[in-house]
Amino acid sequence: MPTAIVKLDENANRVINIVKAKYGLNDKSEAINKMAADYEEELLEPELRPEYIEKLRKIEKEKTIKIRDIDSYFKQLRKR
Repeated sequence: MPTAIVKLDENANRVINIVKAKYGLNDKSEAINKMAADYEEELLEPELRPEYIEKLRKIEKEKTIKIRDIDSYFKQLRKR
C-alpha cells in the first residue's frame, strides 16, 4: 500500500478529523480513504454493467440510415 506524507492546512485537517469522528475511523488515513471512496462514487463514472455493454454492442450492429436534412426527414415521418 502506498504511503504519503502530506501537508494540510488547518481547514483540511479539521475536515479530515470530522470525517474520522463521524464514521468512527481509527486514523486520518482511513478518513482520507473514506473521502476518496465517496469522491469516486459521486464524481467518477461507474463501471458499466455487463448487460448494458451487451445491449450497446447489439445496437452498434443495427442497420443505420443516412440523413442529409433532419427537418425534411421528420416531415416525411409525420406524413406517414
